[in-house]
Amino acid sequence: MEEICSCASWKYGCKVVLRRSSSIDEIGDIVWYLALCLLLSWLVAGGALSKGIKSSGKVVYLTAIFPYVVLTILLIRGFTLEGAYKGIEFYIGSQSDFSKLADIEVWKDAATQIFYSLAVGWGSLITLSSYNKFHNNCYRDTIVVCVVSCATSVLSGFVIFSFLAHMAYIQDKPVSEIALSGFGLAFIAYPEGLAQLPWAPLWSILFFFMLITVEIDTVLADVETIFTVLLDWFPCFRQTRRIYLITAIFPLLYFLGLVFVTQAGIYWINLVDHFCSGWIVIITALLELIGLSWIYGINRFIKDIEMMIGKKNWLFWLWWRMCWIAISPCLLAIILFWALATFDPPTYGPVEYPVWAIALGWCMIAFCIMWIPLVAIVRVILAEGCTLWQKISAACTSAPDWGPYLEQHRGEMYRKKPGSTEVPICVQLLASPQI
Repeated sequence: MEEICSCASWKYGCKVVLRRSSSIDEIGDIVWYLALCLLLSWLVAGGALSKGIKSSGKVVYLTAIFPYVVLTILLIRGFTLEGAYKGIEFYIGSQSDFSKLADIEVWKDAATQIFYSLAVGWGSLITLSSYNKFHNNCYRDTIVVCVVSCATSVLSGFVIFSFLAHMAYIQDKPVSEIALSGFGLAFIAYPEGLAQLPWAPLWSILFFFMLITVEIDTVLADVETIFTVLLDWFPCFRQTRRIYLITAIFPLLYFLGLVFVTQAGIYWINLVDHFCSGWIVIITALLELIGLSWIYGINRFIKDIEMMIGKKNWLFWLWWRMCWIAISPCLLAIILFWALATFDPPTYGPVEYPVWAIALGWCMIAFCIMWIPLVAIVRVILAEGCTLWQKISAACTSAPDWGPYLEQHRGEMYRKKPGSTEVPICVQLLASPQI
């Protein structure tokens, strides 16, 4: 009976909710109720971003705090369930399979999760930090965000495995047979475990509302990144005409997302997740580290930070110098090349992807990454100089107006020359018109 129930849950998710086709080749029709849910999600995001950081910042109070409330409630409830201790043993105890640490795919997924949860390499951190005051203690904020993010992941593991262990206890199965990964964990295994509890609708509502708030929080950060770039390039839209930009961008994003609510939508989501969520962000972060440490210069970067948080001694920066110059780039390069060497084509359960879909996945990676070398080549071509080396040196040199946006923050490093009437226009890292 338990096996039928588990199979029925899977079939209900595939056949009723997703109306899943047999492969990505059969795209099928748009599932209308999923399309309406997608539309509602974009309307909520559009309303939250209608007035910029002022409105989205207020929404984040709910989307950032509510998940912790739900996780705490579910954690307390999970620890009171029969068999919960077996899940904890499977999670971090005697039943844990530490041999998985030798699998490069695990390390790539772990790196992707860290990059995703901390928004490293996505542009969101630079975007949102540009709204801070100049002397905000970014170092303290960084440490707090990293610790809280990792602690949240560990806490979520206790919540998940306590419920899965109770589900395994009821079905008299090992936890390893219940513990799915990816979409199956969030939308099949865990909801099925909640459904077997008293007051099941209450726990299910709390769980799925928590997922909604987390995803809205992610969408707000990602879309705000796009908006900030466009508003910096076209400042005429910054105030009264922001709503026009929202009206133009959000329908485009919605129509691009319709492929994910077709009958083959789950295959497209899995394809994009397999290729884009991991490879692109690791490559981007690696290039950022190289550009920051070896081109811009680690000493200049440290002095820029000290302009905001105050002077620190050399011992304070020793560890960070080692990380930025060698440790982090080497680790990212090893993970990247090892993952490339052991690459396996994506699958969705027993369904294999056709050759054209795998080729499309690599094309998506190439399309997202190619702009970095293309822009670099264009900058070198347009740079001043007679020889190639002179052009490269000029392209790697900071612009004359580089520095904090406001004159009172520029200090001696970036002080304008006496008699200069030039207005700083840089909007990167230390310079942002939002401040």
